[in-house]
Amino acid sequence: MKPFEFQTVLFNFHDVILIMTAIQCLFFGALLYVTNTSRLKSTWFLIAFLLAHALIPINELMMWGAEFKLQVRSQWPHLYFIPQLAYFLDGALLYLCIKSLIYKDFTLKKKDLIHLVPLLVYVVFMSSTYFSYSENVRMQMLLTESFVYSGGFVGVDLFSKIVRVIYVISCFVLISKYSSRLQDTQSNIESGHIHWLTSLVIGFMTVMLAEAVLSAVKVLSFFFTLGDGVYFYIGLTGNYASFILVNLLVFLAVRHFITFKKVSNKEPTNKPVEDPFFNPEKANEIEKAMLASKAYMDPDITLDKLAETLNIIPRDLSMLINRHYGINFYEFINKYRIEEAKKMLISPLHKDTTITDIYLDVGFNSKSVFYTFFKKFEGMTPSKYRQSVKATDKISGKLISESSG
Repeated sequence: MKPFEFQTVLFNFHDVILIMTAIQCLFFGALLYVTNTSRLKSTWFLIAFLLAHALIPINELMMWGAEFKLQVRSQWPHLYFIPQLAYFLDGALLYLCIKSLIYKDFTLKKKDLIHLVPLLVYVVFMSSTYFSYSENVRMQMLLTESFVYSGGFVGVDLFSKIVRVIYVISCFVLISKYSSRLQDTQSNIESGHIHWLTSLVIGFMTVMLAEAVLSAVKVLSFFFTLGDGVYFYIGLTGNYASFILVNLLVFLAVRHFITFKKVSNKEPTNKPVEDPFFNPEKANEIEKAMLASKAYMDPDITLDKLAETLNIIPRDLSMLINRHYGINFYEFINKYRIEEAKKMLISPLHKDTTITDIYLDVGFNSKSVFYTFFKKFEGMTPSKYRQSVKATDKISGKLISESSG
């Protein structure tokens, strides 16, 4: 053999992508650990997710790498099924990462141990169906691949992939609740936070669904004859998408985690409908105070700040807005802002004021949100509203001059 010449090629190009994914997960995990000076819980969970996610490409290489799997079986058979643990952990870690990111009062509780149940199922299964045999028998099961293609192992593998999909769906539920909670407490919502978080979860949903489909196809192969190309292309889709998503995840985490606007996880306490506090008189008092103080023009106004200004308990103010007006705090504040904007749009004092300056002056910090609310309440854009009022004034002026003449 010539110097530097290898007898066997262990990895192909697709295997290299898996190796790079594992390395970048470990690297980014270490980087976040060093830079997490704020000790954010969400970052700790993200680090744990990345470490678990690093085991997944390693598991794929050990299980299905054409040459590498043979090396592992012969030299490190006792490590063969260890990386498989990651499939029972990464979904829960992603869920806890997002939950700790959006809720400022998040803490781990005893009930959170339920997230370890899927892992326990895997450990019990492997202990009873594989590790209970002698070393020689286990080696034979590996070399013949009889165990990895057995109905039990394929079924447990499908179970792990379904659990991951359930966790990703739960992440969507968390984001939806977060969006609703923001609208109950904030007057200006940074939609970018919700959009990038949703996009990220959609990405992982795509990967995890692809892997779940692949596992389902393996189960179907017990009943139908399927070509090897089905496994190949579905597997590659998940591998490449995972590589891209890990980069995106860490980039967004470094950029947004520290500045992410958190909300409380505590549900508001409901008061009985007949509570005398909730009445039109009290609502009128609130309206008068709002118009007098013009607190809604503060772009940073929140439910807590407004409640302090109005000398009312935040929870009571929130329920009054919900019950009396049938809207949330976000809509309540922005309705006042639209009314203020309408006055400025038709006022001679602001005839040269741009629409951008107007929406900023009344408290909006987003042009798209301003236009959305304006069209919702008035059925037209601010510019058309201003033009229609000018046209009406011209007609009225003309009629007055004709009648006086």
